[in-house]
Amino acid sequence: MSSQFTSSQSSFKYLDVVAAFFVTVLVVSNVASSAKIVDLGFSLFSVPLAFDGGTLLFPFAYVLGDVLTEVYGFKTARRVIWTGFAALALTALVFFALGALPPDAFWEETTGGDAAYNAILGGISSGGIVLASLAAYLAGEFSNAAIFWKLKIKMKGRLLFVRTIGSTLVGELLDTLIFVLIASAAGVFGWELFWSLVITNYILKCGIEVLMTPFTYRASSFLKQKEGIDIYTN
Repeated sequence: MSSQFTSSQSSFKYLDVVAAFFVTVLVVSNVASSAKIVDLGFSLFSVPLAFDGGTLLFPFAYVLGDVLTEVYGFKTARRVIWTGFAALALTALVFFALGALPPDAFWEETTGGDAAYNAILGGISSGGIVLASLAAYLAGEFSNAAIFWKLKIKMKGRLLFVRTIGSTLVGELLDTLIFVLIASAAGVFGWELFWSLVITNYILKCGIEVLMTPFTYRASSFLKQKEGIDIYTN
């Protein structure tokens, strides 16, 4: 059952746009995660604050996930999450196939060839990083959306910031722990980076989500007005 003003799901004007940005952010951030580890040059309680390249972008997937759930409901958000899962799996498959194909001799000689490819982009196609990304994504995104949705119903749509921050604290914790744990076990990251990556990634992801709270408010309000909908149960 849903509460809505005038629109039906088939007439949503902006759902496809939000979903497209969600999937794009997800795929690009996972490619960036395998491409580079960033070190800010300082530590927190003797733990170096290093993070994978996708950390700066990936939190926006949670921001967009919150907007999707707030405006269109958990059922719709769940479909978009599964779409993102399929897109991420396809991305990994494409990079794996590309890495397996024989290289051009001139390209190999002038660019570093397969060695450079595997060093920078091979991570997104390796079994470890793919398993880590997919498992962490499903656990983090679904827990974030489910908690956000339950809080919306319980709080009757009030205090949006409590839902965005509360669901993110749980979702990002599961996502970060699972991703770094599986990737480290698979040899993608060294174990010496484990706590550094977990702590830094978690702090940055949650921090970005908090900073983006005003955007979540404005985007949700805009979409509810334009779509003529505000779902509470489905």
